[in-house]
Amino acid sequence: MVFEIDNVELYFNKKTILNGVYLKAQTNTITGILGRNGCGKSCLLSIIFGSLSSKYALIRINNKPITKALYLTNQVAYLPQFYFTPNQININKLFKLYKVSWKDFEAKFPEFKTYKSKTINYLSGGERRVIEIYLILNTPSNLVLLDEPFSNISPIYIEKIKQIIKRVNKTKAIVLTDHSYNEVIDIADKIYLLK
Repeated sequence: MVFEIDNVELYFNKKTILNGVYLKAQTNTITGILGRNGCGKSCLLSIIFGSLSSKYALIRINNKPITKALYLTNQVAYLPQFYFTPNQININKLFKLYKVSWKDFEAKFPEFKTYKSKTINYLSGGERRVIEIYLILNTPSNLVLLDEPFSNISPIYIEKIKQIIKRVNKTKAIVLTDHSYNEVIDIADKIYLLK
């Protein structure tokens, strides 16, 4: 799968946030986005997903134009910067809702074994983020957008997540951005710099 977004223009109160941005992502290539705070990295991911409207943006998948919000096509999964799981949801139920195997997750993260019957807000922020990343990476989508996947996560989990991203990338296009730019540089095959 080859995803492209081209000619992105975004303005807030007449201030230019993004102008003429082009990005290409494809299966088996991890695409990283780097740039300073406020340069539009998260906005670009939101535009790709379809939750933020831009003045212009041309989206193509396998060279075919997509005219509706990408999230409506079931081809994209998006990990936003903030927690997206409801605080009181049971972790076991969450895995069932996403149709993701708890046993597979537990095999990779045995430290989480006792959390299965807990609610998601019982976990630390980093542990919660690990679960959210794992769920997003294991959706049936063709394109995965990860906004700050390494922030506030212990180094031991970061290495495991990077291995999962590399495995998943064999069947999905992955776009990620993070302020931990060393992690992005380490894992990305291709990097875009937003200025």
